[in-house]
Amino acid sequence: MSQLTTPRVPGARPRVVIVGGGFAGINAARALGKLPVDLTVIDRRNHHTFQPLLYQVALAVLSPADIAQPIRGILAKHQNTQVLMDEVTAIDTTARTLALSSGASIGYDYLILATGATHSYFGHEEWAKFAPGLKSIEDATEIRRRVLLAFELAERQMQEHGWHPPLNFVIIGAGPTGVELAGAIGDIAQYYLQHDFRHIDPRKSRVMLLDGGDRVLATYPPQLSARAAEELAARGVEVHTKSHVTGVGAGWVEANGQRTEAAVILWAAGVQASPLGKLLGAPVDKRGAVLVDNELNPPSTPDKSFETTFVLGDLAHFEQNGKQVPGVAQPAIQMGNHAAKMIATDLQGKPRPPFHYFDKGDMATVGRLAAVADVKWPFTALMSGWTAWFAWLTVHIFFLIGFRNRFSVLWSWVWNYLTFSGTARLITGDQTLPGWEEQIEEGKKAANP
Repeated sequence: MSQLTTPRVPGARPRVVIVGGGFAGINAARALGKLPVDLTVIDRRNHHTFQPLLYQVALAVLSPADIAQPIRGILAKHQNTQVLMDEVTAIDTTARTLALSSGASIGYDYLILATGATHSYFGHEEWAKFAPGLKSIEDATEIRRRVLLAFELAERQMQEHGWHPPLNFVIIGAGPTGVELAGAIGDIAQYYLQHDFRHIDPRKSRVMLLDGGDRVLATYPPQLSARAAEELAARGVEVHTKSHVTGVGAGWVEANGQRTEAAVILWAAGVQASPLGKLLGAPVDKRGAVLVDNELNPPSTPDKSFETTFVLGDLAHFEQNGKQVPGVAQPAIQMGNHAAKMIATDLQGKPRPPFHYFDKGDMATVGRLAAVADVKWPFTALMSGWTAWFAWLTVHIFFLIGFRNRFSVLWSWVWNYLTFSGTARLITGDQTLPGWEEQIEEGKKAANP
């Protein structure tokens, strides 16, 4: 292997390596860019993605460039920072080196791991090709392709043969992502596409949201869950709680023993931590997240090799007041800033301050001009409807990185909501859907027994 850096020598500036360019990694990098350290940021993609708005790319409201920014551009002003587009394949905490997929290795004095999470299909990985999840720009554009293509294929089939397979959209999982996807598809069918087709009526499509729990948005207060369910129903979304999915295939979903045909199936039911956590050799929880203490370090070892290793964001299992801090953007941002603060105190020879998560509340959109919000700062309130949506819009515009992104997103929202026209309804890739042709063949057999 080639060595990108040499081992640290006495008196040299500490070398800090951040793995992951998400919320935790980027916020740590921006803070460390002001310190007397040599910083390297490694990510297998060249861009940072504002994940809370991924569903708007998936449902053609925004373009990918509206919510993504090149990592090099974000950190360009920090002269102590270099960016590598690569992937970590092994970690040696004793030698303090990382092996990269390019064949190189890199040494470090401090290591920050913030590689996030991916989809969990609960042992049924074969479902992934039929029901994509939403964690990346690639996922979003694939979901957009499937959703828009379903209407196009139905229009073509209706024009040529006078009928088409059911336009059923099934979303599995009623957490924030599932609710946002279901509400957005409902909006597309009810409002945005109603005048675009001549042979089908998009409003007659079915959007079904399945969840094994008792209510949607189970981590929110019950009154907000009820309000979200009402808003979904107003958009034509059928909410099926206590619905346990036992099978997913090409164009069908089985739940509670009943099989339902589906033009598009989307997965929002579970996540698992990035595989990188297991490479660290530290204790992990059942979803692969690394257990960390109040300094965001894995449990101490005799050689103290983890004292300079910080695990952040979705990759970290951090508990506060007896509860695990959720794997969302807000804790990741705070963890990234705090990891940089702890390195700064080390450089100053001061004790490290413990990490404390400051919960400002939770927000989720349900559709056009509708959201729910459990606000905990700067005041305490439960909000729903257009007021919650406006608060959600303000917060997300504020946290978007880059003036261009903020202006572009704001303009897209204003234009879409005034004109009911999408700005990013592009279908790329192949023109097939899992199970669509099979459903057509079944329809032919039923019509001509």
